[in-house]
Amino acid sequence: MPRLRAAKFDEQMTLVEHLDELRNRIIVSVAVLVVACGLCFWQNHLLIQIANQPLPGGLKPITFGVTEPFMTTMKLSIYAGILIALPVLLYQAYAFLLPAMKPTERRVVLPFLVLVPVLFIAGVVFSYFVVVPAATKFLLHFNEGEFNIQVRASNYYSFLITTLIALGLVFQVPMGIVALTRLGILTPRQLSHNRRYAYLILAIVAMLLPGTDPVTMLIELVPLLALFEFSLILARLVGTPAERAASPPEAEPPASPAS
Repeated sequence: MPRLRAAKFDEQMTLVEHLDELRNRIIVSVAVLVVACGLCFWQNHLLIQIANQPLPGGLKPITFGVTEPFMTTMKLSIYAGILIALPVLLYQAYAFLLPAMKPTERRVVLPFLVLVPVLFIAGVVFSYFVVVPAATKFLLHFNEGEFNIQVRASNYYSFLITTLIALGLVFQVPMGIVALTRLGILTPRQLSHNRRYAYLILAIVAMLLPGTDPVTMLIELVPLLALFEFSLILARLVGTPAERAASPPEAEPPASPAS
């Protein structure tokens, strides 16, 4: 029977059992991805309407060639399917790695892992409603008097999905900082003291994200700075390995009398 639950920390598993669990999780991930892509292709008309919504002035993308409408619709369905299935894929990866954590670590980490899909969805929503409309408006109206501006469907949909996924992943900054804190690589005091360097790194990340224009970069930078400050709060709540070692151990329950 397929193994879908995460193994316990003290559960003994052979190499074959680990490989079997990995296989089952890959099967589940592929199945979810296929279902998500199939659902998107089934509702491709609605999907295209949603994808075209951020374009300014009701602009409709164009295609070239006989096969491009079908291939573009197929690619958009696959991109959207990956976007929809990504939270499940991230969970499957986490569940496979969960046995490496002690029970005490799980109790601390599990509440924060709920934020993984929440932050990803927040990044996608922010990108769709704020970043993409601002980017397309600026880029398509730049020097518009000198060009006959048209939007090719395949290029636009690739830009759209890449931007949505990129912002969804970048919004995982709090989880990355919490992980570095948990591993003892960084401390909240170090992060706070070197805040200006962190801001510089985040500005470079915002510059490397899809958009390529200064307006989009500034729009993407604002939530990254807010997420960094939120990460500091989470890091202080989680603490470092030294702080956890210095805290008094939890009292063990009394042993039951022998019968």
